[in-house]
Amino acid sequence: MSTVLITGSADGLGLMAAELLLGEGHEVVLHARSEGRAEQALAAVPGAAGVVVGDLASVAEVVGVAEQANAIGRFDAVIHNAGVYLVPERVETVDGLSVVFAVNVVAPYLLTALVRRPASLVYLSSGMHLGGSPDLGDPQWKRRPWRASQAYSDSKLFDVALAFAVARRWADVRSNAVDPGWVATRMGGPGAPDDLAQGPVTQVRLAVDDLGSGGYYYHQRMSDTHPAVSDIEVQEGLLAVCREITGVEMATT
Repeated sequence: MSTVLITGSADGLGLMAAELLLGEGHEVVLHARSEGRAEQALAAVPGAAGVVVGDLASVAEVVGVAEQANAIGRFDAVIHNAGVYLVPERVETVDGLSVVFAVNVVAPYLLTALVRRPASLVYLSSGMHLGGSPDLGDPQWKRRPWRASQAYSDSKLFDVALAFAVARRWADVRSNAVDPGWVATRMGGPGAPDDLAQGPVTQVRLAVDDLGSGGYYYHQRMSDTHPAVSDIEVQEGLLAVCREITGVEMATT
């Protein structure tokens, strides 16, 4: 049996992954951004072992989530599922960041650096990462006109780069990224064409089965990535940006 923490598990794919893990006999700790959402999550997944609470758009609250997680104990796996999708206009967080970059990139970086190291880390990305840009010159979109689709695609490229950077640095951890498909969740919308039943499966398998490290998967198969995600300079540049934002450095080994 594995103990798994899933961010953003009050609904959607995170909740579905929790249900799948519980059905296999694993222990699951949920995450929600507020106390109200936490109550909803526990009601939706009554078999969950607990829930950690914090808004991943806030660096301080992400640190709080990490502290709550570490107080529970060491997890066998962490699934970085939480994310925001197409935000119509640039929204700035309390830390002065683009909310898309804050939730989709900074939060998983910080949790990876601060939560006691598990055996497996799984990062949710998207097929849209293939249209992302690795340019870190203006990751907060302060100088450029806001483009919702591009900002999201960039963030998902950085998620894969983060997963690959962790796989390269930490030989004792399985670190992989997942494209769950465009599925009909609240985020994906009712018209999403992909197989919803397949949406949570790959991240669950990567969390609890030893399928190696440094892979990018779609529906349990290795898939093609943007070439930039394997570029060490891109990976290290991303880690440097996140370190500067958070003041927290990820261990090199």
